Amino acid sequence: MLCSDNPCTISNLAAKFAFFPPVPATYTVRKDETTGRVTASRVPRDPSLDVLLLDTKRGNKIVAFYLRNPLARLTVLYSHGNAADLGQLYDLFVQLKINLRVNLIGYDYSGYGASSGKPSEVNTYADIEAVYQCLETEYGVSQEGLILYGQSVGSGPTLHLASHLPRLRGVVLHSAILSGIRVVCHVNFTLWFDIYKNVKKIKKVKCPVLVIHGTEDDVVNWVHGNGLYKRAKDPYEPLWIKGGGHCNLELYPDYIRHVSKFIREMESITTATQLKKIKQTLNFSKSRNYNARKISSKNKSNLSSTTTFTANCCCRIRFRKPNCSCRWFSWRCIAWPCTFLKKCICGCSCKNCCCCSCTCCGEGHQGKS
Repeated sequence: MLCSDNPCTISNLAAKFAFFPPVPATYTVRKDETTGRVTASRVPRDPSLDVLLLDTKRGNKIVAFYLRNPLARLTVLYSHGNAADLGQLYDLFVQLKINLRVNLIGYDYSGYGASSGKPSEVNTYADIEAVYQCLETEYGVSQEGLILYGQSVGSGPTLHLASHLPRLRGVVLHSAILSGIRVVCHVNFTLWFDIYKNVKKIKKVKCPVLVIHGTEDDVVNWVHGNGLYKRAKDPYEPLWIKGGGHCNLELYPDYIRHVSKFIREMESITTATQLKKIKQTLNFSKSRNYNARKISSKNKSNLSSTTTFTANCCCRIRFRKPNCSCRWFSWRCIAWPCTFLKKCICGCSCKNCCCCSCTCCGEGHQGKS
């Protein structure tokens, strides 16, 4: 059985399921020594396109395409699926740039296209961080003006970065995964050797999250998208495309219509609105914690009047003092091992009962003095 194999083997297998870079790459890059401009082969000459070579903190050099739209107010950082490279995605990027009215930057993971290195989970995290740093330094894009878009395996680096950007404008998860092992083994728990633990990271994302998934996705089941939607702190109205598969959602009219609606609404969100929303969330959290402490304190107060814990006993004892009209009475509990039960002796002239019970072993005793 697949899931009974060695954990390291499963982890490597999950990585192999996650990464399928096209071989050979569908494009190459060349840097003009005179102008310093980088160009990509098999990609149309486009004055609005910048071909970038970026260094990552893990020592790889990755390729990114930045497409400008003069009407854009927001920028989309697109992390693609596991079996494509930038050469195949260029036409899609152009259509998204125009129809969504955004600037768009897409990149190839280490080991994909003309990017150096090998594909791995940690490398994709370093890759997207390098792209975000480029947007900040070269194009002046702040997190308030950025929407992260992750398709399939691209949801991993997308949620990694989103979980570290508290003022991000929005996130789009397209045919996303809960985690790598959940795709391979169909389990409902997280293992230490799992990859792309989106099921945990989605809870750290503070901005609106749009989830898009096909109901007939036979690669990443719809359950993954629904699970991410339910775990998001600020979920946007999801798009479940009836009959949609894993790689064809862009062909459905509802896709571009719904994503455009999301972009327009994100444009209307101001920084003041975002701060107000964060403040309301914090106030709600504080109020909930205060109420929880208040209830806990009340329960402890009630518990203290009915329950006593005897020191140096084998278990905790719960007992009730007798309701006695006589002022002169005495009671005490004698500690025996659980097998002999705790025995309570009530010395009272009115002969009321004293009840003892052991909360450890569940036994009880009632006796008269």
